[in-house]
Amino acid sequence: MKKRTKTIIAVIAGAAILIGGIWMINESRYPKVPAFDDHFTREFLNKDKKVDDGFYEFKSKTGQYTMWFPEEYQLLHENEQQYVKEGKLYERYKAVSNSNELEYMTVEFSNKIKKNESIYVERLFQEQFNINKPHKVETKNVSIYYDKAYSYFKGTHRQVIRGKEGYTPNTYVAYIADKHSNSVIKFYFDNVKEKLTEKQGEEQDKRIMKILKSVKFNEVKNNAE
Repeated sequence: MKKRTKTIIAVIAGAAILIGGIWMINESRYPKVPAFDDHFTREFLNKDKKVDDGFYEFKSKTGQYTMWFPEEYQLLHENEQQYVKEGKLYERYKAVSNSNELEYMTVEFSNKIKKNESIYVERLFQEQFNINKPHKVETKNVSIYYDKAYSYFKGTHRQVIRGKEGYTPNTYVAYIADKHSNSVIKFYFDNVKEKLTEKQGEEQDKRIMKILKSVKFNEVKNNAE
């Protein structure tokens, strides 16, 4: 009986070592960055596609778009409101910087009627910055509307300051529209840590623009109207 017990224990121990070894081998295949440390976040990322310094390719679960994702960020997924997906037509996620929890971005994918694009854009930037004409960048496949500001709360009221010297932007908003379909992405970025220096602001600008210009919509059958 004792001999049998020892055999069972040895088998269990051997199995545990084998499983542990396989797990360690699998884990070693992932890049050693915060984005891949989180098992939920890594489901969206291509570990073999580091697209630029500090970025990996993010592939939407809708199958409708890809974009660059900062390697120090992780998706929030503690509840059903932090990551939302409805079939292939809607997805929203919020991601936070692992190195600075006061820096985060929100990405919302949906379908909007193409002919009403100017209305959607004006409404978004009126709500966010009280402006009608944001900056615009055109590429072969997308139109990128974006703007930035320094924002803060005074009591319960949000204050927005645009283009004023001494106020480095900490808030970005963008509307990215596919030219070949109704697919759009609303992008929000907030950095609510202490005021940034001018140099830090310039570096932040470069990173945000890289993300915005990286969005690629896949070919879909929903015809633009």
